[in-house]
Amino acid sequence: MSKIDKQKLAHEIGKTCWITGEFKLRSGQISTDYFDKYRFEALPHLLAPVATLIAEKIAARGQSFFALAGLELGGVPIATAVGLQNGMPTLFVRKKAKQYGTCQFAEGLDFKGENLIIIEDVVTTGGQIIESAQMLREAGATVEHVICVCLRDLAGIDKLASEGLTLDYVFSREDFDKS
Repeated sequence: MSKIDKQKLAHEIGKTCWITGEFKLRSGQISTDYFDKYRFEALPHLLAPVATLIAEKIAARGQSFFALAGLELGGVPIATAVGLQNGMPTLFVRKKAKQYGTCQFAEGLDFKGENLIIIEDVVTTGGQIIESAQMLREAGATVEHVICVCLRDLAGIDKLASEGLTLDYVFSREDFDKS
């Protein structure tokens, strides 16, 4: 187990990432606060301990995964950082297939028939995770588990569960309120 002080880390991430104003979320909802995850993902002193906590959650599952499936764009640096810590390969999952080169929606590995774990930055409703999981499943992968850094809305857990996805998270929105 790591010696990471989660409360202190939440405070540092919250101070760095939570901004106020008027923001339209992917879900279409309007919010007066926003978790700008790229602000912590760009800082190694914050990204590294988050990756450690996610790697520990994966190990605690006691389940074997072929690869980490980092979702475009925020999940990619997180999955890469986790992979550097636990030695797991990383798959880079686009929102849609690119229109040139290999024309793939998922880059890096042949994953057909393999068990993947999705890595995402923030979950509000889980909409992009559901879409990406469907694409990965249609391409032949087994996808049942997701880990995110920040669970913005608890409703995301039930929505993902209704699609056969179990969500685990490092921080909830309330963890940042307390920091």
